[in-house]
Amino acid sequence: MVEHQSDPSRPVNSSQDGAHPDLIPIVEKHRTHPFRRPIADHTKRAFEGADKIAQKSGNAPLLLDAGCGTGDSTRRLSQTYPDHLVLGVDKSSHRLTKEREVPPPENMTLIRADLMDFYRLAEKAGWQLAQHYILYPNPWPKPGHLMRRWHGSPIFPSLLALGGGLTLRTNWRPYAEEFSLALKVFGHKGTLKRHIPDSLYLTPFEEKYARSGQALWQVTVNLATQDGEG
Repeated sequence: MVEHQSDPSRPVNSSQDGAHPDLIPIVEKHRTHPFRRPIADHTKRAFEGADKIAQKSGNAPLLLDAGCGTGDSTRRLSQTYPDHLVLGVDKSSHRLTKEREVPPPENMTLIRADLMDFYRLAEKAGWQLAQHYILYPNPWPKPGHLMRRWHGSPIFPSLLALGGGLTLRTNWRPYAEEFSLALKVFGHKGTLKRHIPDSLYLTPFEEKYARSGQALWQVTVNLATQDGEG
């Protein structure tokens, strides 16, 4: 779900040039049928550790960087939101253990876990996020891979249940369009627009996509209100 394209300088190549025709019925099915896949023990342990950190942080707003890769985005977000507890979650230990010369900010923690499980555990624990970032997820561009995209996945209801301000960025417009449509199924109105980065790129992928001239797209929504606005 959070793996990225092998060549980040190339635009997404797909026979699908708009929202998938099966999107709405699939999202509606996931809205009404709970996801019951067993949760992996390693993610249970990882979440328990994350939950303890969240509890110790007191009233610090919680920011989740989902699919954080090497944690570059988590570092930058923790600097942008110094009063937040910033958690970066990724399933790859190789990416998360990338060596750094500078220690991480004190308000940042990286966690190795499967987000398909992590989201459900967070929902069950009653987590409510202040901010939630999903930055350049694998677009899974083949039409048959719709349910591997976050909005087509059975985990989407749990993802939305965590609330807060949600920001999705992608270099494939159909992904952003589908995400916006899926939000509407749950009564939320997102804002879709072109994203033009300033000098601060949140992820290495964002920088490579932008420098290669690709159009970037962003969807934002306030999940604290039913229509997503305000």
